[in-house]
Amino acid sequence: MEAKPPIKVAALCGSLRKRSYNCGLLRSAIELSKESMEGVEIEYIDISPLPMLNTDLEVNGTFPTAVQAFRTKILEADSILFASPEYNYSVTAPLKNAIDWGSRPPNVWADKAAAVVTAAYDLSAGGAQYHLRQIGVYIDLHFINKPEIFVNAYQTPAKFDRDGNLIDEAVKEKLKELLLALQAFTLQLKGK
Repeated sequence: MEAKPPIKVAALCGSLRKRSYNCGLLRSAIELSKESMEGVEIEYIDISPLPMLNTDLEVNGTFPTAVQAFRTKILEADSILFASPEYNYSVTAPLKNAIDWGSRPPNVWADKAAAVVTAAYDLSAGGAQYHLRQIGVYIDLHFINKPEIFVNAYQTPAKFDRDGNLIDEAVKEKLKELLLALQAFTLQLKGK
């Protein structure tokens, strides 16, 4: 059987908190891709350096340095993995800001596969995931439908350690299933 070509996944966390459980999900995805998956390379892309969207910062068709570096990373990726908490029934401001910068012409999100995971206080964080999917429609970003991952970060037994690292093996297994689905959908979109 022929090996699947590797896909490059850009991982973005909507939380800027140091010990974010959502970032913990991304760290776990990166570890899984290195330890037990072939053909998936995940790179965490820090969105904290991005200035708030202000088109006055676009000068003669160029973007601020941090924005251009971010846009280049997204453009080079084959697919996107979002980890998003829910704030006020939606995605966080830093994540929406990053999405908006990427959507400025030319849109760097277009025709990429995507997946989203969420760690929250309870399982009511579906609003953020579904709002993100709605945004994806407009920017031509194509989300996998399943599996859906909503982790209750405060449920016992503990899902994360004190530093925000995922320690729950069942969640890790679901995360691996999600990465495999993202890989398959990415290859399908790319016609491979």
